[in-house]
Amino acid sequence: MLVNDPVSAAISVSQLNRRVKTLIEQGLGRVWVEGEISNLSRHGSGHIYLSLKDDSAQVSAAWFRQRQRGPAIGFKNGDRVLAYGLVSIYEARGNYQLIIEQMEPAGEGVLKRRFDALKLKLANEGLFDEDRKRPLPALPGRIGIITSPTGAAVRDILSILGRRFPAVPVVIYPAAVQGDVAAGELGSALETAIRRAECDVLILTRGGGSLEDLWAFNDEQLARAIAACPIPIISAIGHEIDFTIADFVADVRAPTPSGAAEIVVPNQSDWLHRIGGLAARIARVGQRTLEDKAQQLDWLGRRLLASSPAATLRRQRDSLREHSGRLRSAMRQQLLEQKSQLQSVSAELLALSPALSVQRSITRLAQLRVRLSTSTRDRLSNTSHKIALLARALNSVSPLATLDRGYAIVKNETSGNVLLNAAGVAPGEDIRARLSRGEIVATVKKVFTNE
Repeated sequence: MLVNDPVSAAISVSQLNRRVKTLIEQGLGRVWVEGEISNLSRHGSGHIYLSLKDDSAQVSAAWFRQRQRGPAIGFKNGDRVLAYGLVSIYEARGNYQLIIEQMEPAGEGVLKRRFDALKLKLANEGLFDEDRKRPLPALPGRIGIITSPTGAAVRDILSILGRRFPAVPVVIYPAAVQGDVAAGELGSALETAIRRAECDVLILTRGGGSLEDLWAFNDEQLARAIAACPIPIISAIGHEIDFTIADFVADVRAPTPSGAAEIVVPNQSDWLHRIGGLAARIARVGQRTLEDKAQQLDWLGRRLLASSPAATLRRQRDSLREHSGRLRSAMRQQLLEQKSQLQSVSAELLALSPALSVQRSITRLAQLRVRLSTSTRDRLSNTSHKIALLARALNSVSPLATLDRGYAIVKNETSGNVLLNAAGVAPGEDIRARLSRGEIVATVKKVFTNE
């Protein structure tokens, strides 16, 4: 006898594939897969179907049109790529496949992510902040170049420096600019330049190339050494569209090596023009100084002539006459002011006479008496009117006024409670009724509740 009925335990092929799909998607989820493109097919709907393979295996993949970003059309058979997506199964055929969500060239994609991660890390540490970067000297006494001594970059820089300002000496600190040892050699060359302290500015440079070619300039230790360097550094790496970590850390970024040479020194003809202008200004200032001294000498001669005894007596006599006239004028002005002040005081004394003050007080007193009498009469009238109104209002709510209209207040004689309901008393009990004038005591014969 079978333990399980094979008919009742069997599942359909669709159910089996659906379960396998669920297990694969939940077990693996989304993954990065590196491989070589083969069997690439572009469907009319825009979807791309392909295989990813390595030396010993391959897997089918689908890249749907709505998931495609960037230059998807540029991929071809034989390209080595990094594909990111969901591992799933195509239920109709039972084939498992990778549903691609993102795909990029294998080598450059990895380097790009490492570049972005290091850039974010150093930016958060403040190594890219503008306030920590040093200004370049207007005219350096000596320029240091850290690069390969045989590269095209150093030749371009030396050529432009010789044309723009050949008087500035140049020191080359040789280092590899590409390969596994390049980052270390660049750091050692920078250390040498710092230790020797013979240059006022440094240029870190190399020619253009791919991301892999420029990768030595994305080294974290080199970036930190550039940030800590006490000498201003110009980065001139690759072409204008190339960016490295060294560009962000350096004090100034030049778009090309030639651009660094343009930045680091001024144009010699401009400086010669400025020097000529300064020489002309110095000559004009000297001529003006001589003229000022000659004029000062003439002034001192006239001053010496004016200091003779005869000239002094004339000045003193003129001064005495001037002071005498000013004294007489001041005395007349003072007498006029005192006379005016005396008249003003007399008028004030007259205004403060006791007779006038008494008369004003009598008039004021009479006015106050009239105002007091009027105010008292008005207040008494208003108060009487208010009292009458309050008395009428009080009388209208008085219980005694209600009794005057024929009503009575009835109490239980025994308990003293006011009766509001006929059910509150029984036949034979005594009640007391207060009328408008007087009270009566009665015995209850019969009770009607009037329910």
